[in-house]
Amino acid sequence: MHRKILLAIVIGSAPLLLGACTGNQPDTANAPTAAASPAATPAAAQATPAPATQPQPVNVNVEEVQLAAGGAGEAVVRLDIAEGFHVNANPASDKFYVATEVQAEPQEGITPGKPAYPPALTRKLGFSEKPLAVYEGRAIIKLPLHADKTAAKGRHTFRARVRVQPCNDQECLPPRTVEASIPVTIS
Repeated sequence: MHRKILLAIVIGSAPLLLGACTGNQPDTANAPTAAASPAATPAAAQATPAPATQPQPVNVNVEEVQLAAGGAGEAVVRLDIAEGFHVNANPASDKFYVATEVQAEPQEGITPGKPAYPPALTRKLGFSEKPLAVYEGRAIIKLPLHADKTAAKGRHTFRARVRVQPCNDQECLPPRTVEASIPVTIS
């Protein structure tokens, strides 16, 4: 009797075990939103995608930038974080947490500088023994931009990537990268 039950459990678990070993798991790093593992779990943990109709806990917004050829300015990247959620600050409190990060490469005669991240809030969360550095509500990241003297005048779209990992007090969603299109006018 016990052998039959054990055999049924092993046979019933085989598809799950084989699927986990084959690497055929969905890529959730860029998924819009997904259910997740506890926040203390490394960012590479697998997760199941949530329904597409679920609102995003973090929205990324940008403002238009005006630059003179040969001049400098800054792009404002605004994170609007839903109530009850946070994202890890930059730098993150620990190497195991995914820091919020803006990345950009030179494009169309426009060169980015090093992003300036806002001061972090310190919060004691349910899953952590020590307080963590986070952003909540609205966080403004400033990305310096410089237009080459020879940059073409007119409207450009400067692309940046914003990596965030939304978390609440109990768990973290998988990290995701948001493509941000920053309108830049060079005069």
